[in-house]
Amino acid sequence: MTTSTINLCSTKTWIWQGFPICYQTQGTTGPAVVLIHGFGASWLHWRKNIPVLAENCRVYAIDLIGFGSSAKPEPNTKIAYTLETWGQQLADFCREVVGEPAFLVGNSIGCIVAMQAAVSNPDIALGISLLNCSLRLLHDRKRETLPWSRRVGAPALQRVLSVKPIGNFFFNQVAQAKTVRKILLQAYADQAAVTEELVDVLTAPASDPGAVAVFLAFTSYSTGPLPEDLLPLLPCPAMIVWGTADPWEPVDLGRELANYPQVLKFIPLEGVGHCPQDEAPELVNPILQDWIWERVRISKTQKIPA
Repeated sequence: MTTSTINLCSTKTWIWQGFPICYQTQGTTGPAVVLIHGFGASWLHWRKNIPVLAENCRVYAIDLIGFGSSAKPEPNTKIAYTLETWGQQLADFCREVVGEPAFLVGNSIGCIVAMQAAVSNPDIALGISLLNCSLRLLHDRKRETLPWSRRVGAPALQRVLSVKPIGNFFFNQVAQAKTVRKILLQAYADQAAVTEELVDVLTAPASDPGAVAVFLAFTSYSTGPLPEDLLPLLPCPAMIVWGTADPWEPVDLGRELANYPQVLKFIPLEGVGHCPQDEAPELVNPILQDWIWERVRISKTQKIPA
């Protein structure tokens, strides 16, 4: 499946706090589902999921501010690139565009955004699906658990990157197609899934004005909520799906998140990497469909919020 299976003309723009936000929508009936990408990605990272889910759901996929085709205003002067900011953007999107509570589906850092939105705005979420949730291992509160080299190295790198010329040079190296491909080949267990299309999806927004500043702002961000902060506060049930071959977010640590009572299911995907929705959509799409409709049936039967 390629982007040609999605009508790119249906991409829409929503104005949030004065900034244009890009989103894609498909489907005319069924429950609302909102897809939230991870760091450096865009709604196109869900291109293999949108048409399938849209067969019986109203699907929305949003570009968080600073990413994809959404606006990239200057950090800290016009907007703060924090999980709280993105969580509020998502909640406002559900109210103003979707128009009703939705099932939220996130990948990586998008999982934290989904949970933050639901915790701060309990009325907008029917259920949450977390695909390889970011564990935020470089967070200030987690750094002590890391090996000495990473514990010391990460803050040092952050300080170096804060020097504008160095940060710009670093970003320009990372944003090259060959570098992105190398990173993806680490993140994806199925090397065949790392296509030219995927590389283009992730590199194209890097040339937008403001992309460098957004990248550096987030790489220096070591505070904000952790998944274990948000999970016990969730106002709705959650499901966790985890590619077990993820080199960045260890599945053993992911399993620990399933101990919270809000998590009703933990589904490991053997031999799948960090972005299961793109690497193994044939596995992820049925899981999401079953979860959504199971929650809908339970809601109708018990007459309680899904």
